[in-house]
Parts: sequence; structure tokens; C-alpha cells
Amino acid sequence: MHAPSADSDLLSLGQRYWLPVYRPRQLVLDRGKGSRLWDTQGREYIDFGAGIAVNALGHQDPDLMAALTEQAGKLWHASNVFYTAPPLKLAQALVEASAFAERVFLCNSGTEANEAAIKLVRKWASAQGRSADKRVIVTFRGSFHGRSMAAVTATAQPKYQEGYEPLPGGFRYVDFNDEAALADAMASGDVAAVMLEPVQGEGGVVPAKDGFLKAVRALCDQHEALLVLDEIQCGMGRTGHLFAHTHDGVTPDIVTLAKALGCGLPIGAMLAGPRVAEVMGFGAHGTTFGGNPLVTAVAGAGLAKIASPAIAANVQRQAKVLRDKLQALGDKHGGLFSQVRGRGLMLGAVLAERHAGKAGAMLDIAAANGLLVLQAGPDVLRLVPALNISDEECAEGLKRLDATLAQFVAESA
Repeated sequence: MHAPSADSDLLSLGQRYWLPVYRPRQLVLDRGKGSRLWDTQGREYIDFGAGIAVNALGHQDPDLMAALTEQAGKLWHASNVFYTAPPLKLAQALVEASAFAERVFLCNSGTEANEAAIKLVRKWASAQGRSADKRVIVTFRGSFHGRSMAAVTATAQPKYQEGYEPLPGGFRYVDFNDEAALADAMASGDVAAVMLEPVQGEGGVVPAKDGFLKAVRALCDQHEALLVLDEIQCGMGRTGHLFAHTHDGVTPDIVTLAKALGCGLPIGAMLAGPRVAEVMGFGAHGTTFGGNPLVTAVAGAGLAKIASPAIAANVQRQAKVLRDKLQALGDKHGGLFSQVRGRGLMLGAVLAERHAGKAGAMLDIAAANGLLVLQAGPDVLRLVPALNISDEECAEGLKRLDATLAQFVAESA
């Protein structure tokens, strides 16, 4: 166990040397096992955040550890100048699992996957003979697509864009779940693609309403536009299906993945359907680290496990437990939540109006009670635990959440 002074020294390093774009909780995590974590002082936490929906199989999963160890003893990096087996096998597995894709581009993050998708849309529109002013991409208010200049412009939330002007052109925003607004936005005939999250994550854990994705697909077909689905947070088993759009029965043209795909290692993927799979030729796009054999070996092992019936069943079971208990705890603590929404193990508990803006304070209280949770904006408590979280870990986390909510209400009185 580390001395308290060692923690203080580490926190000082963060304050001194990190670019101050983050505001971490004042603790230093040291190790994890399953859905439990320990800090450098030996304090235990139940992990309901999973590294922002990244650690899909928790910490130190034995199958992932075995894949990592085996590949680490063989080859770490070779670049895409050469073939290596792990990225090729991962690409094949993703295509076969998707039922729509023909080709895969592997990169290092969700932002990069979305950047690749944006470039692919524009390249496709160019190949169709569309002038530059007819390559508009429509996205939705409340969305989050990343932090690069194109991805942050696609992100229709001004708070992420402020200060970075001039932003790239060619994007148009409409309200999420508003079919009529989308139809109006596409009426001028200059839209090349519609890009959306089947469940908005950073925007407050807001699912597409029933029938909305089908309506978007129909409008895209009507206007000869592409449908791009950002499943970076909601994909890879998070909603109970391997791909979130399966719930809605639609066929996309492009899907982007990241987060859970690497189960903790940095990876992103863009899956391209038949309309766009052959658009980009040699030299049209690239990445130095994308398809790294070490990362893709782990991702391949993770994908096989995430796609299993056992994981899907656990997601469905634990999602019901968490959703029901969240609602019950909200009622117990004076109507703390106005609603609980989401799909599968991607849940958002919306704070009642009298507690609006206080989600961040709840996170600090939760950490003090041995629970790691997230927020999605200032008003939403977000739970995205590991897909294989056990009954015992889930129950213990809910016990600590109960104590957290009681303390939050008492301090807010």
C-alpha cells in the first residue's frame, strides 16, 4: 500500500504536467479485477463506469490477458506496410458479425473512426460527381462524435466547439428524434449523409425513439444519401445486441466503433458497406498505428467473447436489475430522478429539476462511498458497467449507490 504522501505527489504531477483539459477525481487508481478497482491506498471501488464504456469485460479478464501475453511475445508493431495476422482476422470477424459490411478500416480511437467516416462520405460524394456544396452531412443536436476539427464540428453541441472557430463547413444540425426536421433539412438535395448515434451518449443517454432509424434510412434512400451510425459508445454488446442498430432493423452504409472493441486498449474501426467499400483507393487515407497487432489480438479475443450468447444474456439480466433499482432508489430518495432511460447496460438517470446541474457533485460522493459512476451532461447520472458484471458486484454497487443518493439528498437539503 502506498503512503498518502505518494498520492499527493502523484496528484501534484497531474496538476503540474498535464494539459489542464481534464478534472479527474482526487484519487489514484492502481489495479482492477472484474468490476472492482483499488486505489493506491488500498480502497476498493465497484466500477459502474468501465472507463467510459471501454472495459467491456472488466479488468484482468483471463482470455484478454492470454491474448495480450501471447502476442506481446511475438510482435508489437509492424505498420500497415506489411500484413500481420491479428488485424486481418479482426477485420474478417467484424465483417462477418456485421451482416452489412464488406471492408474495415482500423484506427486508434472513436474520433479517428468518425474522421474516417466523414472523409469516406465526402470521397463517395465526389465520386458521384457531386459538387463540394452538395456534400453536406446532417447530424443531430445532443450528439457527440469526437474532438478532432471535423468530428467536433459534426458534434452538434456548441460547448465542444466554442473557441475553435472557424469550423469546417458542410455540416447541418437538426433535433434528434425529429423526422419532420430531418426531412426539411434534406429537402434542398445537397445532403450526402446523415450521421447519428442510435443511443446518444454524452448528450444524456438518449435512445432513438421507435421507428426513427427506419425513418432516417428511408429519407437517406429517398435523397440518395448515406446512413452513418456512430456506435462508438452504444455498440459492441452495450445495448444487448452486438450492434445497437439491430434493435431497429436497419441496414447502415457505414458504422464506426471504438471503446469496448479494444476492451481497454486503444482502437477504432470504420465498417464500410457495399456502396462505399471500394471508394477509397491506395493513399486515400491511412494511419501509422491502426491495426497494431498487439491491440488487434486483444480486440479479436474480446469480440469473440462479447458476441457470445452468455454476454448478451448477462447484459439483459443486469440491465433490468439496474433499471428497476435505479427507479426504486429515485423514488426512495424523494423522487430524485425524473426518468431512467437508455438501452441495455447504457443507462441514464435524469435528475429531477430541483437537482438540475448537480450530477458532478454526485460523482464525488459516489467515489467517497466506494463507487465509480459517470455523468452525461450536468443533469444525468450515467451507468455503463462491464458487460460481464456479476450479480454480486452489481448488488454491492447498488448498495453503495443507495448510500450515495442518501448523502447527496442530505447535502442538497
